[in-house]
Amino acid sequence: MKKKYEIMVDCKKEVFGITLFKIKARASFGIVNKGDEGGYVQSEKNLSQHGDAWVSGNAWVYGDAWVYGDAWVYGDARVYGDAWVYGDARVYGNARVSGNAWVYGDAQVYGDARVYGNARVYGDAQGISPLYIQGSKHTLTLSAPHRISIGCQSKTFSQWRKMFKSVGRAEGYTNTEIEEYRSHIEHIISVSLLSEER
Repeated sequence: MKKKYEIMVDCKKEVFGITLFKIKARASFGIVNKGDEGGYVQSEKNLSQHGDAWVSGNAWVYGDAWVYGDAWVYGDARVYGDAWVYGDARVYGNARVSGNAWVYGDAQVYGDARVYGNARVYGDAQGISPLYIQGSKHTLTLSAPHRISIGCQSKTFSQWRKMFKSVGRAEGYTNTEIEEYRSHIEHIISVSLLSEER
């Protein structure tokens, strides 16, 4: 396999007891030219040698995090833990993606956004601020316009309003937990609709 980038072993930095290495393009691909220097990875396990995926600027990808497909991580962004960024996703600015979070499709996470836990941000979710609530059993995430992910299930606002009780019962929630999640769902819907009015 021909490698698209190499790790620059002489250009490294220590962060949190981990050594990160700057990368350099060995071939031209996408908008990256042969010889371009990129951001920092802990190892080749963090950035695919296939596709147009790239880490640039002062961005860091480390731990068991994985960037692949045509995804980009740049600016001062950080992707770590077991997080995945893939498809045509973009993570940039001062954004952080961590834990078991996935950012994929055409989603963009930027600014000071934090996506973590089991959150999923996908589709064309640019322009929304990922909203994350840690419930007593599962996390809730505004993962795309008018869509909430709870645990492994993702549904539209109207679907959650109709199905929250039946889904809660199927997941073994108590009546108190079902009411807690109804409240969280309504809160996310309210915040999302308010932000659309701006």
